[in-house]
Amino acid sequence: MLFRFLQTLARFCRFLLISVLGFRFSPLLLLGYVKLQDENKHNSESALASGTDAKQPEAAENVTSSSIDFAVNSVVKVFTVYSMPSVLQPWRNWPQQESGGSGFVISGKKILTNAHVVADHIFLQVRKHGSPTKYKAQVRAIGHECDLAILEIDNEEFWEDMIPLELGEIPSLDESVAVFGYPTGGDSVSITKGYVSRVEYTRYAHGGTTLLAIQTDAAINPGNSGGPAIIGNKMAGVAFQKDPSADNIGYIIPTPVIKHFLTAVEENGQYGGFCTLDISYQLMENSQLRNHFKMGPEMTGILINEINPLSDAYKRLRKDDIILAIDDVLIGNDAKVTFRNKERINFNHFVSMKKLDETVLLQVLRDGKEHEFHIMVKPVPPLVPGHQYDKLPSYYIFAGFVFVPLTQPYIDSTLICNCAIKYMPEKAGEQLVIIS
Repeated sequence: MLFRFLQTLARFCRFLLISVLGFRFSPLLLLGYVKLQDENKHNSESALASGTDAKQPEAAENVTSSSIDFAVNSVVKVFTVYSMPSVLQPWRNWPQQESGGSGFVISGKKILTNAHVVADHIFLQVRKHGSPTKYKAQVRAIGHECDLAILEIDNEEFWEDMIPLELGEIPSLDESVAVFGYPTGGDSVSITKGYVSRVEYTRYAHGGTTLLAIQTDAAINPGNSGGPAIIGNKMAGVAFQKDPSADNIGYIIPTPVIKHFLTAVEENGQYGGFCTLDISYQLMENSQLRNHFKMGPEMTGILINEINPLSDAYKRLRKDDIILAIDDVLIGNDAKVTFRNKERINFNHFVSMKKLDETVLLQVLRDGKEHEFHIMVKPVPPLVPGHQYDKLPSYYIFAGFVFVPLTQPYIDSTLICNCAIKYMPEKAGEQLVIIS
């Protein structure tokens, strides 16, 4: 009885739709029509929930097939043979291992990749897209703080048909981006797409420094490191890390950091690091704290707690000074400054983009009076180094005891407390030494 009822209902529906719509259809067409309606409804509801236009996925697609074909001819796979020194037995190295990553061609017959892809390398090879041949490569320059490295290949055959990528600008929020590389899961080039989620100051896992970074929901997996992120026909950044504690959170090194690195190598022949004021500070979000330091109702800034004696700021600034502005840009009580349209970023970004021995203008409140100071900025090494890449560790053996400088890798390999990280050196070349 139920089967006959359904047959009768189907005939009636067919007759009704033919009469109203004026065309013949099949049950599959009806199913596709219902499915399409459900998808449209789902897309509309998703867009409303995120506060965006339902037609946005079509409008935001600025990664075209032509730009993909253009970028693929620039991407390469990097093969690395490396050996890391033993932290606890610094006179020996661990057995050789192999790893892989990605890179891409830039102007000047150079290849840009991540520093962690080639760190502690013994032998490097590069293979371009569509070719079975591996070419020997050398490291031209490397910056572990910004996780970038330049490779060179002394073989003209490799450079045939290779197209260098041009550096673009910092992408806008919700702008579509395509990430190219050679991630785990296969041997051929991979392309993943996503959107720019945010742009802010982020800790770089490899070097332990904090610099500007782009967050995206495009898939970034092991092996993607060093691959380009493309918007249109230009490179928006270099894929370099992901958040293992969350889903769909990957990070891209933006072009300002890349340009800073490339410019330093071009002008000085090598990478010299990113500049810093090298101060410790606290936020001024507490109104009673602001009143205690005689800040006016319109004033905002940060309170200096400690200054590195090796920095130029040590000669001019004092503990309990309030930094109100940097280069005429006001600093908020949250230590952030205006970045783009209603976006804010940590004030240290302005300092990190300075060249070696350039100056910043600081507006400072001291004992209720405003002052201006020109501070020369430069990279200042920490008391406890954050990494020990591409060099053998230092050690001294006396009477059966092994003395080694305290480093972050040693702390990570032992049960030693990392409380020493907060201390600042009192003179150049100072080290904390422990008996290993």
